[in-house]
Amino acid sequence: MVIDSRLKAVHDGRTGTDPERQKLLDQYTASLDLEGVHDLLDGACTLVFMFMKWLRGVHEGRDRDVIGHVVPSLVTTLRMMPRSVSPEAIPTMAGLVIAAGTGLSPSLWRRPYGEWTKEEMTALEATALLLAEHVNRIAGDRDFATRMIAEALSRAEGEAAAGAGGGPGSDPSWGGGGDE
Repeated sequence: MVIDSRLKAVHDGRTGTDPERQKLLDQYTASLDLEGVHDLLDGACTLVFMFMKWLRGVHEGRDRDVIGHVVPSLVTTLRMMPRSVSPEAIPTMAGLVIAAGTGLSPSLWRRPYGEWTKEEMTALEATALLLAEHVNRIAGDRDFATRMIAEALSRAEGEAAAGAGGGPGSDPSWGGGGDE
């Protein structure tokens, strides 16, 4: 929802963060315990994975390399955001996107490098936002990325309710942040 909210603000020409939304987000994140923070990071990595999976399908359909088309523009854009994204976090984001673009879980790829830094968390949010915008642009629909995620969550909930045990942790192809 944070990504969707930020995308809408960008499209509406609003700069900065809505103070009320930021206050709610800050209250929510302050209420998280360590496991909740890890779940939040895994969720963001799952978004990166799902966006890259969709982009990979589109690029392969056009006989193009998704990594060669997505990563350079992502890195260039992240570099243009020095107040939000530290230069030290950009290689990690490129690695996450490359991992996702090759079908690997970004969370599992990131795990050997230790705990997330605050700078990486901000860069992860920016990366997910930029990938969502890229998906929306290719799809020609400002809400496509949000709908894609909402539909995937609905399917996972439906499968879990039906006893199929679906969802992020049960299917390695989901590729999200869980301990697949």
